[in-house]
Amino acid sequence: MSSSVFQDAIKNFLRPVKDLLEDPNVSEIMINGPRQIFAERKGLIYLTENKFTAEEDLLAAMRAIAQSVGRVIDSDNPRLDARLPDGSRIHVVIPPMARNGTTVAIRKFSEDKLTLKNLISFGAISADAARFLDICIYLGKNVIVSGGTGSGKTTMLNVLGTRVPTTQRLLIIEDSAELQINAEHVVCFETRKEDIAKGITEVSIRDLVLSAMRLRPDRIIVGEVRGVEALDLIQVMNTGHDGSMGTVHANTPSDACTRLETLSLSGDTRIPPDAIRKMIGSAMEIIVQCSRYHDGSRKISHISEISGLDDHGRYISKDIFRWVQTGKNPDTGEFIGEMAACGYLPTFFDEIAVNKLPFPKAKFLTPEWYRKILKSAA
Repeated sequence: MSSSVFQDAIKNFLRPVKDLLEDPNVSEIMINGPRQIFAERKGLIYLTENKFTAEEDLLAAMRAIAQSVGRVIDSDNPRLDARLPDGSRIHVVIPPMARNGTTVAIRKFSEDKLTLKNLISFGAISADAARFLDICIYLGKNVIVSGGTGSGKTTMLNVLGTRVPTTQRLLIIEDSAELQINAEHVVCFETRKEDIAKGITEVSIRDLVLSAMRLRPDRIIVGEVRGVEALDLIQVMNTGHDGSMGTVHANTPSDACTRLETLSLSGDTRIPPDAIRKMIGSAMEIIVQCSRYHDGSRKISHISEISGLDDHGRYISKDIFRWVQTGKNPDTGEFIGEMAACGYLPTFFDEIAVNKLPFPKAKFLTPEWYRKILKSAA
């Protein structure tokens, strides 16, 4: 079956939401049983008028989709996690686990390949902060993109990945292929789920990280770190693969380090917790915190440097840039704010100077308007 025919077949199964699938302004479709379907537009969720005729039709559609991608969803396998032909990601849970009826989330694939300039124009990041991140990638700083679900982590990682120097070999490892990194020398890997009935063994992110280490990478990117592979990524960063990257679910830069620590300890590792904490403190350099705000906007809320551990074993996290809300538009409800430098000079500023990169110390000074906010808050 050709790719276009395959995609048409998928849309046929999802005919009741076909208009949402084709709407470029819809980023996610959430089906809570046959009669309640929500869509996300510009970061905000709306109830739609779309409906399936009955639970049986919705369940049949999900079974057809599962079969079309070589998977099964039934009473023995009540969950489906798959990628559609266009790259969109679908997750399904069926009754009786899903009490509202068959529950589906479709995160749509975006064909738009965003750049740092696009993020600046959207107001997601300032020009100075974007230039600083560009320098971090050029200098080979290890970067973790942190944030909650739907905060824009994958988009940010895509953008940063495209800034890797063309002379370097980049290996990308994902559970479900979402990254669209436009670079000259890229090798992409995707995990495989176990299927006992078909005799198919699992290939995990951890397996692929170990393989990647033997394939002469300059940098390794793990699309989403959510298991024991966190320890492998930390070891990659500590063993000469500078400039490696990944994403993690966390609400603050320091929480991102704690999350990686917890994940590293979740397996059967025999490395003491204190040693893992030191490894993370040594490996982590830059945390890019993505946030989704109540007005639906997605922004880079913090760019922070991790510089090891303090005397009490806590991660030392220093904000370099952060987004500061200064108001709210009374008509649109849109948050008003700016990204400000926090007055902290990165420990690797000498590298910026030695490489003659045009980013003077003055760029890190706290602007007067932010000083006033800090003073009034104190």
